[in-house]
Amino acid sequence: MPHYMVQFAYSRETWQAMMRKPEDRTAALESLAKQSGGRLVSLYYHFGEFDGMVIIDAPDDASVNATVMATQATGAVRATRTTRLFSPKELVDSLARAGKIVYDTPGKK
Repeated sequence: MPHYMVQFAYSRETWQAMMRKPEDRTAALESLAKQSGGRLVSLYYHFGEFDGMVIIDAPDDASVNATVMATQATGAVRATRTTRLFSPKELVDSLARAGKIVYDTPGKK
């Protein structure tokens, strides 16, 4: 199953709600991933442009995209960034394929 990293930034209202009632969001995110046929691998919070990130396994791009859309529609997050992750084996396979592709660059003819 493909792996995805979804970075998220909570809305101001979500931070306010979580400060009023602190809670571990792991179970909620496990349930969310499961609804799209996936699985939560890990959840971390961090500094920077985004507040945290999850690594999830999902059946395909459409499944993870639908999950992100459903989450954004609630207003709980103000921004997300989804990145498809590739294993070392997948990278090696891609490199082998790339080595067989010929591209004529502009101005060579």
